[in-house]
Amino acid sequence: MRIGELAERTGVSVRALRYYEEQGLLASERSQSGQRRYAENAVDRVRLIQQLYAAGISSASILEMLPCVVTGVAAPEVLAKLRGHRSSVVKQIEELQETLLQLDTVIAGATKTYATGVPCPPA
Repeated sequence: MRIGELAERTGVSVRALRYYEEQGLLASERSQSGQRRYAENAVDRVRLIQQLYAAGISSASILEMLPCVVTGVAAPEVLAKLRGHRSSVVKQIEELQETLLQLDTVIAGATKTYATGVPCPPA
């Protein structure tokens, strides 16, 4: 598939896909006219890259761990980094769950306040 189609299917900009390729995170073949062509599995790879970026993982770390994701085999130092990233993601999830509870509390309180007709005080 061409870069535009990959961008459309993944929701990632063409510019980002080119960046992924520059960083070695994504590979393409070139047609005779020089257009990038991606394999079907590029969709899953781009989605994985996006998830790892969203978890706060750098492109250098992603590059290091991608072969492990594909093969299921990791050197001890890469495995240690993966565990570190996992811990980081777990912490983010816990913090987000706490934020969600706080938001639910505020929403519940604001809903009761609205029902009584008394406005919330200004911040």
